[in-house]
Amino acid sequence: MSNTLEEYIPAKIWIIEYPIRFGAMDIFGRMTVIRLNNGNLFIHSPCKTDALLKADIDRIGPVAFIVAPGNFHHLYVSEFQQHYPNAETFLCPGLEKKRADLEFDWILGNRPDHRWQQELDQVFIPGTKFITEVVFLHRESKTIILVDLLENIGDNYRHDASLLLRFWWKVIFKMWNNPKAAPEYQLGWGDKKIVRKALQKVLNWHADRVILAHGELIEGNVQEVLTSAWKNVLGTR
Repeated sequence: MSNTLEEYIPAKIWIIEYPIRFGAMDIFGRMTVIRLNNGNLFIHSPCKTDALLKADIDRIGPVAFIVAPGNFHHLYVSEFQQHYPNAETFLCPGLEKKRADLEFDWILGNRPDHRWQQELDQVFIPGTKFITEVVFLHRESKTIILVDLLENIGDNYRHDASLLLRFWWKVIFKMWNNPKAAPEYQLGWGDKKIVRKALQKVLNWHADRVILAHGELIEGNVQEVLTSAWKNVLGTR
């Protein structure tokens, strides 16, 4: 794994993968850095940060916003706050209870903050008490940024997949070469009517690509991939 940022959308979006543990499995997450038109940085799903990575970030611009977009994506928020004490922190709804120790400024919702509303759209996916998240759209590049609403692990996975990971993704979750929402979503979607409306907003963005936290990026057939991944709640086949 590289410990430096990869420029994904020139001068606009950077990404980096970082190792995490899921159960007894080694897997990877992904942090996204968005540079707004005023030069400020929007940090989506922050990762563990060393001096090299911080230097990369600082070369891009000043960190203004630290965003924990899902209730499983909060582990390194406090560390990021220490590096960037002047940044404002936004939490996915529910994290303020799950992580009562976290200091934060705002709770994310369906309306973008006025400081990024011209460049980013967003929608809250209520999910269940176990899992929720807020999905973002970078309008200019038509890029969706999410965490657990889509996972894409299979034969093209760039990391060495352990036997345990292959077993769970192939046999238990049926997610190998088959992008789906995280297993926690498959246990239940909460109020399907509300979730369906929120997911439909995401589909109505007609994005060209998807940055996701776990697995390979989606860079084609976005509508088809998302519709298939969410068919159980959308009511499609």
